[in-house]
Amino acid sequence: MFKLTPNFKKLAIVFALSQIITSQSVWAAETMHAKLIVAHRGAPAYLPEHSLPSKVLAYGMGADYLEQDIVLTKDNVPVILHDHYLDTVTNVAQVFKTRAREDGRYYAIDFTLAEIKSLNLTERFNRETGEAIYAGRFPLWQSTFKVPTLVEEIELIQGLNKSTGKNVGIYPEIKAPAFHRAEGKDISKIVIEILAEYGYDDKTDAVYLQCFDWNETQRIRNELGYKGKLVQLLAENSWGESPDVDFDYLKTAQGLADIAKIADGIGPWMTQIVPEFDANNQPIITDLVKNAHENGLQIHPYTFRQDSLPKWAKTQEETMQLFLYDIGVDGLFTDFTDVAVKFVENHQ
Repeated sequence: MFKLTPNFKKLAIVFALSQIITSQSVWAAETMHAKLIVAHRGAPAYLPEHSLPSKVLAYGMGADYLEQDIVLTKDNVPVILHDHYLDTVTNVAQVFKTRAREDGRYYAIDFTLAEIKSLNLTERFNRETGEAIYAGRFPLWQSTFKVPTLVEEIELIQGLNKSTGKNVGIYPEIKAPAFHRAEGKDISKIVIEILAEYGYDDKTDAVYLQCFDWNETQRIRNELGYKGKLVQLLAENSWGESPDVDFDYLKTAQGLADIAKIADGIGPWMTQIVPEFDANNQPIITDLVKNAHENGLQIHPYTFRQDSLPKWAKTQEETMQLFLYDIGVDGLFTDFTDVAVKFVENHQ
C-alpha cells in the first residue's frame, strides 16, 4: 500500500485549504487574469516564505505566476531563498555554529544541498533579536519546512498544472549574480539550463526571468542567448543591491528605452511609481509607468502587503485600485494572493 509521507500530507492539506479559502472553484479560470497576480515568495502571509506548502497555497488561491528567488549551494544546486543568507529563515546558526563568515553571516553558497536540507525553514526573523519580522504571520519554528530546490518547485508546479488543467507560470529571479561569479559560480547559466530542460525557453512559455543586475540581464539575453521573457528589476542606488548599476539612470526615459532593447518588462518598487501623496491627499505619480509603456515594457511592481501598507493607504484594495486601474500597471507582486485575486476578479 502507498504510504503518505508527512511532507506529502502537509502539501495535500494545504492544497485542500487553499480551495476553501478561494471564493470560487480554484479551477474556474484556466487563463491568466487581465492583471497578472504574482505570488511573491508563495503565500508568505500565511506560511513561511518559499516553502513548498506556501507555493501550493498560492497556487490554489489563483496566482497567475509563482515567484522563485534563486541562489546556489556549495555543490552548485539552485535553491529557493530570498537572499544568499541562511540565518534569517533557518536554524543554521544552531546547527552549524562555527560556519559563519567573518561578517557573522551564514551564506547558502558555503553549504552543500545535503547540509541545507538538514536545516528547518521558518518564518523570516530578525537574526539579532530572534523576533519575527511580521508578528501576525505563521508562528516561528512551528511545524517542519525545508528549503526547496528549483527543480523540486518546478516539478511541483508542473505536476499541479497537469492534474488541474491550469497553466500557472514561474517567475524566477537570479539573485546576486556578481557575488556568485566572485565565488566562481555562474548562477545564470545553471538556472537557464534548468529552465530549458523543463520547457521554459521561449517568450510563449509561462515564465518571466527577472534580475536586479542590469549587466547580468544584458548578459542573459546577449551572451547566454536566453529567449524567454526578461524583466529588469528596479532598486534604489542607496540599497546597494547591485553596486555597478545606476538605477537612477534606468528609471529615466532613456534608461527605459535601453531596457526595452533587452527586456520585456520592469519590476519597480511601488514607491518609485507613487512616492507620496500631496497636501490635498492626491497621489504624486512619476512618469515611470508612462515612459515604460511608451517603450513597450510591462510593469509588475512590488510588493503589495496587507500587513505593511504604504503610509498613505488604509487597505491593500486601495493600493491595488490606484496601481492596477488608475495608473495602469500590468500586474503586481503580493504576499496576499487571495486578496489580490478577489480584487482583480471583481473588476473583470
